[in-house]
Amino acid sequence: MDGFSWIAGEWRASAASKAAASINPATGTIVGVFDDADEASVRAAIAAASAAFYHCEWSSTPRLRASVLLQFAELLYGSREQIAALLTAEHGKPIGQSLVEVDLSVSELRYYAGLARNIFGRVIELESSLFSMIGKEPAGVTAIIVPWNAPIILMIRSLAPALAAGCTCVIKAAPQTALTSAAVLRLLAKITDLPTGVVNSFSETGHEGAKILVDAPEVRVISYTGSTHVGKQIAIAATNTMKRVNLELGGSAPVIILDDADLPSAVPQIVRAATFITGQQCVAASRLLVSHKQLEEAKALFAKSLMDVVVGSGIDPATQMGPMIDFVARDRMLGLLNAVQKPDEILVRGAALGGAHADGAFVTPSLVHVRDPQSPLITEEIFGPILTLQSFSTDDEALERANASRFGLAASVWSADLARAQRLARRIEAGTVWINMHGALHPEVETGGYKESGVGRLHGVDAMNEFLESKHMAWTTKQRA
Repeated sequence: MDGFSWIAGEWRASAASKAAASINPATGTIVGVFDDADEASVRAAIAAASAAFYHCEWSSTPRLRASVLLQFAELLYGSREQIAALLTAEHGKPIGQSLVEVDLSVSELRYYAGLARNIFGRVIELESSLFSMIGKEPAGVTAIIVPWNAPIILMIRSLAPALAAGCTCVIKAAPQTALTSAAVLRLLAKITDLPTGVVNSFSETGHEGAKILVDAPEVRVISYTGSTHVGKQIAIAATNTMKRVNLELGGSAPVIILDDADLPSAVPQIVRAATFITGQQCVAASRLLVSHKQLEEAKALFAKSLMDVVVGSGIDPATQMGPMIDFVARDRMLGLLNAVQKPDEILVRGAALGGAHADGAFVTPSLVHVRDPQSPLITEEIFGPILTLQSFSTDDEALERANASRFGLAASVWSADLARAQRLARRIEAGTVWINMHGALHPEVETGGYKESGVGRLHGVDAMNEFLESKHMAWTTKQRA
């Protein structure tokens, strides 16, 4: 077995001895086998994290936490090629994208290693001899529920600030990429300075373990990345024990292309942002909003650029877009295209690949001119390589269409006039708005959603607050008579 559960410092299989296979979506072949954790394993992981939080030095030694995070970063960087190759095998994404994900994760670890030693409170003298202190303390056991689309960075961006804050953790890794998550955590397990039970992990093919994490009173924080539907269920269930929730959920990112935008420069950048991870990311460029003045030129440029995308195996250096995560996801894309009706129009119809790629979950990119604002291609998260195109006449109309969504995770504005783009960006209801770029994320800069795209922030200094409690202490130095 390649992917054991990591509980209380030991790599082990569940008592039920269940195992599940990880499948390469590009070939349909088995990459390896992982432990399909049972209830006993999940509860043991929670107990180990709770014991470590209350009975070891981790929560009160920021220098130790910084050192562990730095060591983890160096071990991950030293194994970047092996980890990236495994990620490409399990997920299907091009090897270059897998390497980028590993490098982003290394940077994230280094950033929070620095913040671990910079957790400050404040002291106020309210009146003569009367003092109040606001201190920061780790919130406690944190459950991190990781998706499959970018499993390394989406694990690290919650794990790193949680550990820096002094929390202990239980990680539920996605079954589609369980081997990758286990390989990354085996590097962390090599660090002898890490106290036993500070980090624990498991994978499961179902949802029972996740429900246990949400219901367990010992767990004080849930950090979840995934669909809005599941995020709402977690938020409701967490109220039973009044857990703190950090949720990054679905998106449907508008891309506003103003009438002065440089289309030949913008189009290839936007297409890369739309097809990165095969469009299976919540900040993917999704809804093109193009000025009427440039509509026909935009149609032609986007159609050509999308048809030129090289779709294939992630291990081929020429590949620009890999497969969907599985055939269910691939067939959902084809079903969305088959459901398109007039007045909407398919400008580029994606199709499944045959021949040497027939055993993989491949689909080529699509472009749909949408005239019906209630089309599910507009109102729902696509999570795949289908771009929609709408037009507008004024900046206000573009803004109205951009904000006509229950999601609000990310957006971009493209214009030769920076001040005009900034004015528009200020009015877009999204947690991140890029100008003349799309998709760049950095450890130093917070991200998160408006509306139904989530609660809380990750990355940056603010992410630390998701895993810290504020405590007020007061005293007087006045001598009693």
